[in-house]
Amino acid sequence: MDFSIIIKKAWEGYDASKTIKSVEDISAMVSTNHVYRITFDDEDIIIAKLSLFGKFEHFKEDHRIIHSLSNNLLYPFENLLAKSLLKNNRVYIYHYKYGKTDAWVVFYNPTRILDRLPKRLDDNLIKKLGQQLGKFHKACSRVKNVLPKSSKTLRTDIYSLQQQLEKNERNFGSAMQVDFLKYHCDLFLRNRSKYNMSSFDIIPVFIDWNIGNFSVTPNYELYSRWDYDWFRMSYRVLDFYFFSRVVSDVGDRTVFSYVIGPMMEDRFITFLKEYHKVYPLTADEIRFMKEAYRFFILNYVIKDGKHFFNDQYAKKLQAEAFDVYLPSVDRDFDAEKIIEALKLN
Repeated sequence: MDFSIIIKKAWEGYDASKTIKSVEDISAMVSTNHVYRITFDDEDIIIAKLSLFGKFEHFKEDHRIIHSLSNNLLYPFENLLAKSLLKNNRVYIYHYKYGKTDAWVVFYNPTRILDRLPKRLDDNLIKKLGQQLGKFHKACSRVKNVLPKSSKTLRTDIYSLQQQLEKNERNFGSAMQVDFLKYHCDLFLRNRSKYNMSSFDIIPVFIDWNIGNFSVTPNYELYSRWDYDWFRMSYRVLDFYFFSRVVSDVGDRTVFSYVIGPMMEDRFITFLKEYHKVYPLTADEIRFMKEAYRFFILNYVIKDGKHFFNDQYAKKLQAEAFDVYLPSVDRDFDAEKIIEALKLN
């Protein structure tokens, strides 16, 4: 389908008086979501995001929370987040439904981008990034009480996967693979009770912090952040796995995998030490990092992978989830090594 037709309909619903000159697809081609640069007759430019993945209500809820967050964050993060366009004081989201096509569109002001991080970070950059995330998380925590409520939780997403496993076993592979997934869902839900999770802050987390999603100043301070595909209100440790990949020895790669190894690297421990100085962590949060990783694989790779990633990546990542990622969770992550390094009880 020509999605530019939906984009044009969405814009007509927003401001039919302003004429579109061109719609250019600038998508990264990794996910099923589409991103467009819209140029108008008067040369103004905006960005449009079209999504066919997830639920419209969740998309709308997330963008309203993000808008509230971007309005309430104080210096130096007051301009960090890409701003959605508003209509009648609310984030404008267009819902297109015709036949089997169910899509939604949101418009953003173009984001100013300064520098990208290098593909492989040196020790000083790793420390700087740890401090920056600590400061950003702390800023998000300060405004969490004024944000709209979110209906998504880790538990509801795992329940949703469990229901799908019961209803549509064939969609998830062989009987043995389905049993394997059910085992990890049960393990995740059971292990949650081991931690003092009522003490964990629930803050806005963006999860997907690959270096293509944010820019930094020449001083390596966070400057701009875009791409809200996996945004949610949850525990701050959900952001850590992607930062472990950003600071890993291997560095940024075009062909990617989601192995657990980067979370055990000394480079990531260096990152966490700096983060901990700014926004102290607890031993239970470190222990929960294993479950946050398990959740990431179950929810974003297994449950939503075939809807979110393009076909080539979805097949690759889901095969690796069975063969590599999930078997490694309880075998290869050692929370005590990190707890000791951070001198936590």
